[in-house]
Amino acid sequence: MVNSTSGRLSAFPQRDRTVESSTNRLPPHDISAEEAVIAAILLDDSALVRASAIVNTDDFFDVSCRAAFEASLLLEERAEEITATTVSHELERLGLLDSVGGERFLAEVIGKHFTAEGVEAHARIVRRDGLYRQAIEGFNLLLQKAYEGGSNQESVIAMAEELLLNIRGAVGSGDFKHIGLILEEMLENADNDENLSLRAVASGFHDLDAQLNGGFQRGNLIVVAARPGHGKSALLLNFARHCAVESTGTVALFSMEMAGIELGKRLLASESGIASPKLVYDDDHAIELAKVMAAHGQLSEASIYINEQGDLTVAEIRAAAKRMKAEHGLDLLIVDYLQLVSSSQRYDSPVASVTQISRTLKQIARELDVPVIAAAQLNRAVEQRKPHIPILSDLRESGSIEQDADIVMFIYRESEYHKSEDPQDWPPDLDPRQAKIIVAKHRNGATGVIDLHWEETLATFKEYELYADSPTGPIENGFESF
Repeated sequence: MVNSTSGRLSAFPQRDRTVESSTNRLPPHDISAEEAVIAAILLDDSALVRASAIVNTDDFFDVSCRAAFEASLLLEERAEEITATTVSHELERLGLLDSVGGERFLAEVIGKHFTAEGVEAHARIVRRDGLYRQAIEGFNLLLQKAYEGGSNQESVIAMAEELLLNIRGAVGSGDFKHIGLILEEMLENADNDENLSLRAVASGFHDLDAQLNGGFQRGNLIVVAARPGHGKSALLLNFARHCAVESTGTVALFSMEMAGIELGKRLLASESGIASPKLVYDDDHAIELAKVMAAHGQLSEASIYINEQGDLTVAEIRAAAKRMKAEHGLDLLIVDYLQLVSSSQRYDSPVASVTQISRTLKQIARELDVPVIAAAQLNRAVEQRKPHIPILSDLRESGSIEQDADIVMFIYRESEYHKSEDPQDWPPDLDPRQAKIIVAKHRNGATGVIDLHWEETLATFKEYELYADSPTGPIENGFESF
């Protein structure tokens, strides 16, 4: 199957091989290679499939070659035969035949290049020059932004890094790897890491790590979803703390909603076991102060970096994460939360915006070879049914998030839905300390349910097995499907 058309012919810039740039130099191009690709497509039924795996419409500099290539793609989409005659008729149907030189242009191209041999090599030349022109255009825009100056230098840096990432990503697009090469790379990684399981980043909860085949896998996008007040931020901090303190890893945490000082207080409370940690000496609370100061020292040594700028775009997150990895290393990237990330473009609907954001977060995970954990909000549908067990369709703008995520986990605390009630009216088996982590999607493993303990006063989660002797047991109803 060939690449889909990248633009409509009527929108083609009317440039030809005599138009010069502002520096009196033509941008990189090779008209002979472009014509050779078109000739091959007209002469060989298989040439379009081979060429379109390498090159796309925008890579053609010559407007006539570009139009002929696009017309060939349109014919292929309709499963019609591609010949000089059918391409000519397609161009005429689009009102472009005269502007590209008529049927004579197609005849001249075939006359110059009377074979389809080497179509892939010619297509790579066209692709290479197209990438060079893309780089020139992007860096010209970047120069313009830099000359404008202003206070927002981070946006210029983010634009530069995203431009390089996009060009780097485009260089390898369309390439296939033989399974033997992939297996060889896997064995090399195994030798380098001594054990493939070492590539996983542990969550800090034994049962959850077992469910996830050792923890969060590098290159994966993990979504942690819940209704407000159910502990999304708390669970993310649990993951961050374990990675940085217990595993001595490096964590980048982008907080869209909470200030860094608030996150620091939560981490300090969880680490010290003191609900409202105070750093001022008090004779009446000397023991508590000692615990708080010990926790303070422990956390101060941890490699947790918090970005509390609330209006970051996903492109800025990508740029900042790249800098983090280059300067400090990076083992875990956390975004709290996904629907608050700003979009770098305007979209007609929130669904389209979230689609772009979730897909880019997945790309970041693969580019930087780290797990990316993003919190997400559930819609109100979960509140309308009993029991209030979340399902994948409860994700706001769920289609793209569910599709892009390698793992989707829900936090389910039934007691949260009964907070407004008198505890005497609660169901007899309801344990306010009970939390369930529902692994609803696991691309490379099984789904399941993990029990955790919710510590309300410390706003943190702990291993449930430590509290197995609780007089109230776990909530079992409603989980048969898991």
